[in-house]
Amino acid sequence: MGSKLFPHVFSPIRIRGIDFKNRIVLAPPSPNLAGTNNEFTPQLTNWMRMFARGGVCTLYLGNSSIDITESKDEAFQLSLYAEPGDTVKFDSIVLNLARYADMCKEYDCHASLEINHNGENTRFETVGHASYSASSRISESEKSWAAAHGREPMASIEMTKEKIDETVNKFGDAAAMMKRAGMDICLVHGGHGNLISQFTSPLYNHRTDEYGGSLENRARFAIEVCDNIRKKCGENFVIEFRISADEIADEGMHFDETLELIGMLKDHIDIIHVSAGLHSDFNFAYYRNWCQNYLMDRGFNVHYAAKVKERYPDLLVTTVGSITSIEMAEEIIANGWADFVAMCRPLMADPDMPNKYSHDMPEEHRPCLRCDTCTKHLFVPKPIWCAVNPMSGMTDVLPDGVVPKAAVKKKVAVIGGGPGGIQALMTLCERGHDVTLYEKSGVLGGNVIGAAVAPFKIDCQDYLKWLRYQAGKYAKQYGAKILLNTEATKEMLDAENYDAIIIAIGASPVIPKVPGVDKPHVHWAPDAEADKDLAGEKIAVIGAGAVGLEAALDFRDMGKDVIVIEMADEASSFSKLHDVSGTSASEFHKLLPAKGIPMYFDTKLVEICDDKVICENAKTGEKVEYECDTVLLGVGMKPRWEEAQELRHCAPEHDVRLIGDVKAAGTISDAVNGAFRAALHI
Repeated sequence: MGSKLFPHVFSPIRIRGIDFKNRIVLAPPSPNLAGTNNEFTPQLTNWMRMFARGGVCTLYLGNSSIDITESKDEAFQLSLYAEPGDTVKFDSIVLNLARYADMCKEYDCHASLEINHNGENTRFETVGHASYSASSRISESEKSWAAAHGREPMASIEMTKEKIDETVNKFGDAAAMMKRAGMDICLVHGGHGNLISQFTSPLYNHRTDEYGGSLENRARFAIEVCDNIRKKCGENFVIEFRISADEIADEGMHFDETLELIGMLKDHIDIIHVSAGLHSDFNFAYYRNWCQNYLMDRGFNVHYAAKVKERYPDLLVTTVGSITSIEMAEEIIANGWADFVAMCRPLMADPDMPNKYSHDMPEEHRPCLRCDTCTKHLFVPKPIWCAVNPMSGMTDVLPDGVVPKAAVKKKVAVIGGGPGGIQALMTLCERGHDVTLYEKSGVLGGNVIGAAVAPFKIDCQDYLKWLRYQAGKYAKQYGAKILLNTEATKEMLDAENYDAIIIAIGASPVIPKVPGVDKPHVHWAPDAEADKDLAGEKIAVIGAGAVGLEAALDFRDMGKDVIVIEMADEASSFSKLHDVSGTSASEFHKLLPAKGIPMYFDTKLVEICDDKVICENAKTGEKVEYECDTVLLGVGMKPRWEEAQELRHCAPEHDVRLIGDVKAAGTISDAVNGAFRAALHI
């Protein structure tokens, strides 16, 4: 019997005689797993396998370059280019693509690529020459990049008619290469400020020939690309076209004009994929519009897709942007707002999401945190993986996504019931071990509990529920013991004679050593968020990390008067915040001023009084006072390393592992991935 709860999501559709089993698409990721020669690798195929096995209808690999010699903005992106006459290179590319396509066919899934030329976004340092674009211009990002590399900014090269024709043919050749490898659909990247949109958008296109000026002229290049693909790939090949409904930038293309552009494109494509924003120009200022952070609404761009569908009801529409669950996808498709729903990060968090929902098991869905752990890896570069799905970083070692059984069953203790401890319990159970988890408090969740308190932390709230559900399920299914209100001691562990121990006792808040810090109106910020009665009306938050800034937003939304005090300078503070919170750092620094929350940088707390805090300028030493009736601390976390030392010799030392914050204060990703890898080797 099919799904009773999600009939629209699991409704098949036939396009150009090609069957698509459902309406869930993997939006194009860039996992940094192409080879140093920019070809498809077995490691990349295995990484994509988890999505094919998980039940989506189509897999897109992101940002596949139609000519890596002039379009390259990632260290390890896929190349679909062979010099004319280089049959060895051509055959090598096709062979590796065919392995990917054949893998997907095992799961009744369509393998595909997002084919792209990024135009002016390619740097001189990457390809050894100035970038190509619709027009010659120097972008804001190029100015920043040039300054960072100690050179003068370099204008892009305006493409000649001959270069345009050559590039149109490269798009067609790339798609033809895909078809030869066994693929039957491609995604043409016409959005986010890449080359095609550099022709369609007035922000980039200042030409005066037949490719510039009017919208009809600016659309010409995009139409020629799609027509060339159709000519080379035939009628039984699906063309999906990705577009920015609105580029958001003032000088960019806006939605009313984009609607007209779609009308010009619709007879040349099969599906319109509706995103928004720009990729890297303006120093990633509009990145948030196509890759939302956890402070932003879910389903952020769906309204654009719905209006496109309303305007062009016969055109198939894909929507994308923080659609985090199949429930959301079902609502979108049932309401006729789109025909397909694309997800990337939510599927990285749970590649098996479609399969779970097709069996009407939504409670099993592992939520995405929108924390950007994956994106941060992209720019290192290192293979991207997920904070909450540790299998995503192990697909080459465990390509089938199955935790192997241990050769010897062991008696194992897990100390700590946070995300690391719960992940350790789950993996150890799957390994076949006898597991006991000790949690000194009365509830599971660790520091995720405090992280999930603010009303806007909906992703974290869902994850906390999932952690607790999984812990209960594994206890019941595998017989694992979960001991709440039980602080593990050396005597207790020695008495049980464990074969192995995973220590995940986390970290404690750092308490600054200043006079008055022990006053009753001073609290760790998450404690005050959990018990709002602890906070007064005039709040000083100490620390501009994520903990402090989330509390500042939470209490400001309640109408409180809030200030933030940070010892570091603004640039250093932002850099540290970005290291932990990714693109949410920029969101914080926009939201706080917009909500009237002053941020005082270079300001060191020196004393807490009953009605004020006394600070000094970290550079000049000048004293300054701020009135407040509540002080909330968010200055960092200290690993409980000393406590862990008491427990490190309660089992054979080789099988005692410290994971997560107890080693070094970090993120959920550090805890979860560390726990999985530790448990995998016990």
